[in-house]
Order: sequence, then C-alpha cells, then structure tokens
Amino acid sequence: MVDVTRKTVKQTKEVNKLHKRLRHQAGQAIADYNMIQDGDKIMVCLSGGKDSYTLLNILMSMQKHAPIKFELIAVNLDQKQPGYPEHVLPEYLTSIDVPFHIIEKDTYSIVKKVVPEGKTTCGICSRLRRGSLYAWAKKNDITKIALGHHRDDIIETTFLNMFYGSKIKAMPPKLLSDDKKNILIRPLCYVSESDISKYSEWHKFPIIPCNLCGSQDNLQRQVIKDMLQGWEKQQPGRLDNIFRSLQNISPSQLADNELFNFKDLELHREIFSDKDSYSDINSYSPNLSKH
Repeated sequence: MVDVTRKTVKQTKEVNKLHKRLRHQAGQAIADYNMIQDGDKIMVCLSGGKDSYTLLNILMSMQKHAPIKFELIAVNLDQKQPGYPEHVLPEYLTSIDVPFHIIEKDTYSIVKKVVPEGKTTCGICSRLRRGSLYAWAKKNDITKIALGHHRDDIIETTFLNMFYGSKIKAMPPKLLSDDKKNILIRPLCYVSESDISKYSEWHKFPIIPCNLCGSQDNLQRQVIKDMLQGWEKQQPGRLDNIFRSLQNISPSQLADNELFNFKDLELHREIFSDKDSYSDINSYSPNLSKH
C-alpha cells in the first residue's frame, strides 16, 4: 500500500511538472508572437484528438491567471463521418464548463465523392474544414482561431515541403488568412508531441480517432515523422535544433533571389596605399612587425 501511494505521489509530481512546462512553453510562444491581446474572443478548434484537448486545457488554465481578459469558445466540426460519436465532445465540454459550439456540415460525402479510392484525403478534407471554421469565426466575431499544432507538426511540415514541394515553408506560429479576415495562432508551437501524448494520457481525454482516412500508413507525413523520430533517437535534442533554425533565418546564406538581392552584389573595396596595407596586416599579425 505504501509503495502504491509513493508511486501515485511521484506520478502526480511528474504531471504537475509537465503541466508547468507546457504552460510555460505556451506562454512563451504567446508572448514571443503576441498571439493574444486583452479582449480577444478565441475560438479553440477541437477535433477530438490529443493536441486540441491539450490546447484547450492549457488555455483554460492560463485564462484563470492571465493579467489580461480573453474569452474561449471550443468549436468542433461534425463532418458526418459514419460512426462518429456525436455525444463525446458535448458531454466532455459540458463537464469542464466551457462554452462550445458544434458545427454540423457533411464534408465527408464531398471528400468521398471527389477523392479516388485509395488516395490521400487529408488535403481536401483540411481545406473544407478550414473553410467551415473560417466562415463561423467571421459570423461570430471571433478575433483569434487557436489550432493545436505542436513543434513536431511544424518541423514535419517543413520537411514535407522540402522533400515533396521543393520549397522551404512551414506552419507559422501566427498567421493572417489569405482573405485577411482571420488570424490563426498556434500556442503549442514550442511543445513536443511526446509531452502532449504524456499529458493527454494522464488526463484521460476522450480521444476521437479520425476514421475518415483510416490509418493510411503510406502517408508522406508518416514517412517524415518516422525519419525525424529516428534522428531524435540517434541524437536527442536534434528536433529542438531544427525548430530553432526556423527562427534563425539568414536570407543571404540561402539562394532565393526574392529574399536577397544576389544579382546586384558588388565589391566595395577601399583603395589603400602599400603602407596602409602593411599596417593593416600588422594589426592582425602583431608578430610580423618584430621580424
């Protein structure tokens, strides 16, 4: 009995430590990118997966202690997939006393009609989902749309675009939509997927798997994920370094003519006399003057 109690106490300490780390990382991201302002009405997109549950939980915790006031409303898109457990999210959101709304739109039928059997559905599914959420946000005076993408999602997207799209492009922590009418924020952009998985397991969130696409083991993203996880095992901390590199871009050290004007680079040498040149050499190599 004593051993069980000690184990429970240890686990509680670990999850409290994890909670503080996630709150700190989310808070740092929010501050670094000025994601949330006083008076914001934030729509937290809840898919029923571990990432969005964690996002909502962390934002609710921060809301209680933040020096500014902001509203949260959890929004889920019911895409009318066969067998979708419609009761799970309403029951959970009611139990934690958070305002919520369920958008009902049959995007499932559209995806199945448009995408050939066996082909990846994520692309068109995400576009339809995004359009529905954007439209609801505009109608309901939402000032920020919070998404649950984490650090690993951002890194995976970077390599997907490099390997399959021939471009260096990722998911920014903060984004103004193309129509300039919605701002997306990703407060978990500094958080690792492994930490989210642990956090989700501890809280026993009622996970709803996506059964629209099935497992789709051959997805390009899964290939990238496996590669990155292999790198992290070989050299722990590598993913942190990759993410930090996205925050330290040197346009002049890349090859994009749109970001840096390589074509007009010119020499700007000053003309020195022989004496000046010799003095300049001496300033870098003091021992030369002694011989």
